[in-house]
Amino acid sequence: KKLDNIVTKHKFPNRSQAIRFLISNTFVEDALKKDDIVAGCLVLIFDHHKRDLVNKSLDIQHQFSNLILSTQHVHLDHHNCLEMIALKGKASKLKQLADLIISLKGIQHGKLTITKA
Repeated sequence: KKLDNIVTKHKFPNRSQAIRFLISNTFVEDALKKDDIVAGCLVLIFDHHKRDLVNKSLDIQHQFSNLILSTQHVHLDHHNCLEMIALKGKASKLKQLADLIISLKGIQHGKLTITKA
């Protein structure tokens, strides 16, 4: 019954796909608990006109440059930007980097998504 609910909720084509999804999630959770090397993406929305926000974010990124694979910066409108930072490293370090940037004054939204590397 629970498996069927997962199939329905996530719109999987069959139970096998739901099982694969659950196993994959378990591997990611284990990697986080063991502080393994993981991959991730930090997604940020911010107003780039906020005083010193970009410089503070870049300073933090430079402190963690060994984790950053690439960044992409997109102008959503005159004020708001979307930034995506691809990451790879120990789970705890990715979380530390994300927490530091997301806590900056002027970050409107931030989310770190982690998966097994």
